Amino acid sequence: MNATIADTIYQALSEQIVTGRLEAGEKLRQDHIAREFDTSHVPVREALLRLEAHGLARSEPRRGTRVSALNPAEIREVIEMRVALEILALTHAFPRFSDRDVRAADDARIACDEADSMADWERLNRAFHRVILTPCEMPRLLASIDDLHIASARHLFANWQHQWRPRADQDHAAIVEAMGNRDATAACEILRRHLRRVR
Repeated sequence: MNATIADTIYQALSEQIVTGRLEAGEKLRQDHIAREFDTSHVPVREALLRLEAHGLARSEPRRGTRVSALNPAEIREVIEMRVALEILALTHAFPRFSDRDVRAADDARIACDEADSMADWERLNRAFHRVILTPCEMPRLLASIDDLHIASARHLFANWQHQWRPRADQDHAAIVEAMGNRDATAACEILRRHLRRVR
């Protein structure tokens, strides 16, 4: 049961940090969080440790746990890592794609295009990337990519939140088309261009 509560706390806090509702340097008080979620300190500590592991918080001796600072220089590294790791995952996913995977990718693409807020779009965009990469069947690689998505999302919210508008993502559509055509080379090149555009 505690793991479920810890998951809930982690998801809630990570979303608030990524979207900027919890700002860099803000203290994450265990007692306040425990009261808010009507739980003991154990799942709160677990959730805070996960935030630290994902680079969203930092623990300081005698100062407690605080939201980590956002480093603008980090985004270049994050994008280059996403390019390398997502291309690797997509390359390994391609031989395993079924017609059902292509349909799932198209459904995820449509859901992302129909998002009417940046928070929904970011969550659905992450889901689209997860759908096209999961068939690689490399859990450690996918976990690393998930961490990079969190870092990437935080930068997007910090820099683009006020400029975001609903739109159809042509790159997503082209990736799905390449999947349907079983054209791995085209899909990987579109994904590379798509990720570098974030800069």
